Amino acid sequence: MMAGIIFVCSVVFLLQFFVSYCRSLIAASAKQTLSLEVQDFTGIGESKPAAGDDFARVLQFLHMCPDNPEDRARIQAVGTYFRMLNLVRATAAKLAPALRAWTEYERGQCTYFAAVALERRIAMSRDMLAQQLDA
Repeated sequence: MMAGIIFVCSVVFLLQFFVSYCRSLIAASAKQTLSLEVQDFTGIGESKPAAGDDFARVLQFLHMCPDNPEDRARIQAVGTYFRMLNLVRATAAKLAPALRAWTEYERGQCTYFAAVALERRIAMSRDMLAQQLDA
């Protein structure tokens, strides 16, 4: 019985840490502005804020770019957080309208994070191309 309680508490604390980690990643990316090129490409900008429904599409663009090992774990973590938000949206958010609004906002922030990661990968690709042309 005691082992079960310890296990459940450990999972809850790990989940709490994971959510805090993902929200800190998202908050750091929210401070960055997207270039006009990425705004046009993704459709995310000042006139149309990031929406959770665009996350899969932006991730597809992201996976078309060369992989950046520094971003891989962060993108996977935010992708997992996004799936958790979808689960909350499909279950508990139907009962509480405030929770539904929060999950929609967080899903949009995940999409913005993916757009910022896309911009970083595009910049990395340009730098690699410039280095190859100089060599």
